[in-house]
Amino acid sequence: MKRSTFSLLTLLALFATFLAACGSAPTPAQPTSAPAQPTAASQPATGGMAITGTVTLWHAYGTGSAEEKAINILIDRARAAYPQATINVLQIPFDQIFNKFNNEVSSGGGPDMFIAPNDSLGSQIRAGVLADLSEYQSMLTDVAPTGVAGMSLNGKLYGIPESFKAVALYYNKSKITNPPTTTDELLAMVKEGKTLVLNQNAYHNFGWLQAFGGQLMDNNGKCIADQAGGPEWFAYLKALKEVPTVTFSTDGGQADSLFKDGKADMIINGPWVLGDYRAVLGDNLGVAPMPGATKPAGPLTGVDGFYVSINSQNIAGAVALAMFLTSPESMKVYVDEAGHVPVSTKVQISDPLVQAFAQASATGVPRPQIPELDNYWGPFGDAMTKVLDGGADPAAAVAEACALMNTANGK
Repeated sequence: MKRSTFSLLTLLALFATFLAACGSAPTPAQPTSAPAQPTAASQPATGGMAITGTVTLWHAYGTGSAEEKAINILIDRARAAYPQATINVLQIPFDQIFNKFNNEVSSGGGPDMFIAPNDSLGSQIRAGVLADLSEYQSMLTDVAPTGVAGMSLNGKLYGIPESFKAVALYYNKSKITNPPTTTDELLAMVKEGKTLVLNQNAYHNFGWLQAFGGQLMDNNGKCIADQAGGPEWFAYLKALKEVPTVTFSTDGGQADSLFKDGKADMIINGPWVLGDYRAVLGDNLGVAPMPGATKPAGPLTGVDGFYVSINSQNIAGAVALAMFLTSPESMKVYVDEAGHVPVSTKVQISDPLVQAFAQASATGVPRPQIPELDNYWGPFGDAMTKVLDGGADPAAAVAEACALMNTANGK
């Protein structure tokens, strides 16, 4: 079957429309065809910088995962292309990497660089553990403006962007022919016997806040989810919980297993597991944007990228490695092996599954890099537990969560 080619320009046009409400972004360059795969003799672009000296990189890709396979391929290429450099790589569990990096850098140690989503960019900048990379921003000529924005705060660049991230709906095409496009359709499908597993947390299900017409905070960082959208969001989760074919799981590994083992027909998850799901389901794997309601779903959108430690004695070498690992040639590996949505305007997306994630990102909510967001997770995670496990009233739970968030933020 012929597959269409989805240019990043299409994503950017959609993304820019949404971002207009949050601040305008520059017009991206017209993408071109993806370059040929590199060899040691034809090195991917490093912005004219050679990888020299010793560079230590941390990542949080799971053992045996498609993402780990991709980074290993690229590190091998970097070592072959720059044999004079010493590139050390260490895997750190995702739930530890931010705290471990912060603690070690604050104590004068840590790696030269690490790759991660911009989940903690704002707090890490405020903690003073990241190097300012603004002098290298002129090298990012092929990077979508939204990618650069995701690595920046207060006009300064703190990371080299690699990919966009947002959750979407995975489904098993052997069980579901047409995926649901609305929350009503999803609820009807599970009531008719289709099976769904959802990660029970305040991240994976965030997109339904916008879908029901709400937003988390106003321009001053005050929680306003209780005013509109929030009660409907939690009421919808409660309605799903009451259906026997729906499983809410607080264990991400268990949720993955239910989907991969064919015990769940659908799951909401991110592109970081695309390669792993595809390895199991093959051509039966489908991806669609998260179902919307009165508005499109708005999952939190993030940007993965490479950050450099303020302690690094080889910032230039670390940046050169980051440029190598985010060149169009390297991003093609991330796309093909791990299903990443590239930030490069030179990489065409021909994979329909990756296209679906690009479309999910286009209507998403850019992750706020303000300290007020730190006080969202606890109150709203607890509120979700009270509603789903304790039978609490959705509107009351959201109101309490908003009040706790605002109190913690002094609003």
